[in-house]
Amino acid sequence: MAGTEEDAVIADDDALYVLTAVLVTPAQFPSVLGDDYPQACAALGLAPLTDGYGLVLGQDGAGARWTVVTDDVSLVAVAIASWDCGMEYDLSPDERSVVTALPGWPLAVAVAAPGLPAPHDPDPEPEAGIGPALSPPDTSGWGPAQRRLGADEIAVQWSTWRGQVDESSFVVAGAPEAVPGVESTGEEAASAPGGSGGVRRVLAEVRAYLETPPPLGRVRSSFAPGEARTLRADGPGWSLVARTDDIAFVLLDDEPGEVLPVGRGPELPALLEALDKMAVRPN
Repeated sequence: MAGTEEDAVIADDDALYVLTAVLVTPAQFPSVLGDDYPQACAALGLAPLTDGYGLVLGQDGAGARWTVVTDDVSLVAVAIASWDCGMEYDLSPDERSVVTALPGWPLAVAVAAPGLPAPHDPDPEPEAGIGPALSPPDTSGWGPAQRRLGADEIAVQWSTWRGQVDESSFVVAGAPEAVPGVESTGEEAASAPGGSGGVRRVLAEVRAYLETPPPLGRVRSSFAPGEARTLRADGPGWSLVARTDDIAFVLLDDEPGEVLPVGRGPELPALLEALDKMAVRPN
């Protein structure tokens, strides 16, 4: 998902050599930035517009990192799709569509423009309206950003993760505190792995979303093989990834590095179907 060294955006009369671009819309945003679309926008200092934004990340002639924000979402989407197919695409948003140019990058970028100094943040110039530079969230330790990245990985590599699940390892709860959608028996509850209490809380909060809609982007639906959909839901301290025709996985801030599978049971299918109906989807 990278541009070519010839791609350039004109911002403040300086050429920006494009390295990559991402979408920030209610249905598709870098989840490392937040649990929902408004949170992701807040991390960028942007208002959560209904149609969203495109972010163009690159370097100026001095090698400084810049993020150009455009409201021409379709243009950025076409560029990303073209690059993903191995095709060149000259991503040059019209100046009239440029919302702002922000110093720094909000995401980690592993490449650099050839022939330019190494990427570095521009110096703040308050008198010129250049404030502190954006920087990627810290993912060196377990926390909300790392938890959301883990959920991203599961969604992308679903078959791999699903194939590692031992059906007997499903998080379960005892009959007195049975949770809809979680396979359980009294005997299993005694040997259930840690985290089942957290899963109960997550499922309760997910069900609450059906009664009181959460902030935009907290529940998202995307393509999956066959007629299924991949569902993603996030909330304070947790992430859930599921296939509408299969099980779910839960990640918790309180359970560093743990991926907790949730069995389908008799009620999870209906919950996932209801979530899919309320979820935002890419256009």
